[in-house]
Amino acid sequence: MKFFIDTANLAQIKEAYDLGILDGVTTNPSLMAKEGITGEAAILKHYVDICNIADGDVSAEVISTDYEGMIAEGEKLAALHENIVVKVPMIKDGIKAIKYFSSKGIKTNCTLIFSAGQAILAAKAGATYISPFVGRLDDISFDGMELIAQIAHIFAVQAYPTQILAASIRNPIHIIKSAEMGAHVITSPLPPILALLSHPLTDKGLAQFLADHAKANG
Repeated sequence: MKFFIDTANLAQIKEAYDLGILDGVTTNPSLMAKEGITGEAAILKHYVDICNIADGDVSAEVISTDYEGMIAEGEKLAALHENIVVKVPMIKDGIKAIKYFSSKGIKTNCTLIFSAGQAILAAKAGATYISPFVGRLDDISFDGMELIAQIAHIFAVQAYPTQILAASIRNPIHIIKSAEMGAHVITSPLPPILALLSHPLTDKGLAQFLADHAKANG
């Protein structure tokens, strides 16, 4: 399973890259705004800056909701760097745009997936990735992980090449369960990824090893 980081913060992207586990990045307008990146020129430059750090696919989201607008934005984004993946919303015109981009060899990420039916349509249109939002489903008392498992089963049966990118990750359990349920990728803020490093028995064991070493060596 690939690890993407869900942020526009260059320092966090660099930290994940230096950790040796970074396969890509996802971003959206909200994450850009959080970093104070505003205005088209600054946003486009920031995508390039991200691509220059991350050695993998970088999802860049269109903000248009009509077909023509998504095509114009997506082509501009794809021209920025070979690693750019055009992130398109799960709406009717979004599916049409994914089909167009697929025919042109432009990678896509269909975002805001909340059902297996939506995932099937995106896969049929040729999406490179689909992004089910597991945390947001959990928020309304639906099992986000059950959706991942259902989509993984369907994609395996139908031999769809589209990759399942589990999004809206809130905690390390989401990451572990996504791997267990068959997600090809997770995208997460940095803290849940770093939380995978921690276990109290690891801390206790290391402290004991160091104490024993100090005792043995005076």
